Amino acid sequence: MNDTASFAVTHHIRDHCLCLHAQRAARALARRFDEALRPVGLTNTQFSLLNALNRPSAAGIGEVARLLGADRTTLTAAMKVLEREGLAQVLVDPADLRARRAALTPAGRDRLTAALPIWAAAHATLEATLEAEQPAQLRRGLNALAAPSPPICDQKE
Repeated sequence: MNDTASFAVTHHIRDHCLCLHAQRAARALARRFDEALRPVGLTNTQFSLLNALNRPSAAGIGEVARLLGADRTTLTAAMKVLEREGLAQVLVDPADLRARRAALTPAGRDRLTAALPIWAAAHATLEATLEAEQPAQLRRGLNALAAPSPPICDQKE
């Protein structure tokens, strides 16, 4: 492949770009789970965030951001929506008054509990569309790609 931005290059990228394929799959999955979770008033992003907060004690914002693969700004914006709905709360970290911790409220735990069987059914349906070994392979591959790594390429200016 040469460096010319030809239509053939466009096709090559369309057919081979892991990022493009992952984004398309992520959007399709998000739409499926958004639709499934609509009856309990959650998006898939909100469900994932509530699940990340489902722990014995409040979690550091940075820890939750890393778990979800989100930046702190995006997480803070998502938390504000859950706070307005009374599903989560952001607390001052008693060990470091500059830091914040996030926790589920009782209403958030109830909403997560209501969403779990819906998620389980949607997830089982999704996995049933794949061959037996594919879900585990897909998770391994996605986890490998999500791991911190050096830059893909060095750009020279």
